[in-house]
Amino acid sequence: MALIADSRFKSAGRALLDVVFPRWCVECGSAVEAGSFQHVCGSCGDEITFSRAPHCETCGWPFPGEVIGARQCPSCVDLEPEFDAGRTGMLLHGAARTFVHEMKYRGGWHLRGDLRMLVQRMAGLRAFVHGAILVPVPLHPRRFRWRGFNQARWVADALAADGGAAGVEELLTRVKDTPTQTRLNREAREKNMRDAFELRAGAVASPECRYVLVDDVFTTGATLNECARVLRRAGVTQLGVASLGHG
Repeated sequence: MALIADSRFKSAGRALLDVVFPRWCVECGSAVEAGSFQHVCGSCGDEITFSRAPHCETCGWPFPGEVIGARQCPSCVDLEPEFDAGRTGMLLHGAARTFVHEMKYRGGWHLRGDLRMLVQRMAGLRAFVHGAILVPVPLHPRRFRWRGFNQARWVADALAADGGAAGVEELLTRVKDTPTQTRLNREAREKNMRDAFELRAGAVASPECRYVLVDDVFTTGATLNECARVLRRAGVTQLGVASLGHG
């Protein structure tokens, strides 16, 4: 009875806050009413495309229709992955893209609750990381100081909380403060990322454990592949990659 009363009190409090401080959808700007997300309205949330099988075994991009056997998407055909397999949670268009940009570039601390709700809808991604040690892609110290957080760590924490991962370990450090890769092609991205990461001082990777590198976005795979190369040199034998979104 006490739990029911507490739940009703919280619901009433949330409703009152929504009147005083209305929440707006990051995608369309309309008011967000009671629902799954706090900052994505129901209509925009319904348009998010979550990745499901069949999909590219390298990055997780979903294929339409039926696919027999393991396949690579066109973006991964020329990638020589240093990792075993990859998965992604959603395709980055519409509300999904806006959500990631809001979180990443506009100090989206208020979106962490919605991030966890998104991860809870990514059954394939959660199954992929189950039992693995998650390694977030690090930011350069200068960028971390400017931003105040690492969005890849946020994604890793959400996956660890709801995906049954063995834990989160920051095994890598970023030693090159690379320029943005937004407008770079694959070749330029690979050159940009070369030798950008190192094993963190004192970090030890076990060949008996399975590791999954985690980033917020998979575009060409250049960043995750460079991180994977460092972990392979450190002795990791079981290695996957996971991204919140792809695009």
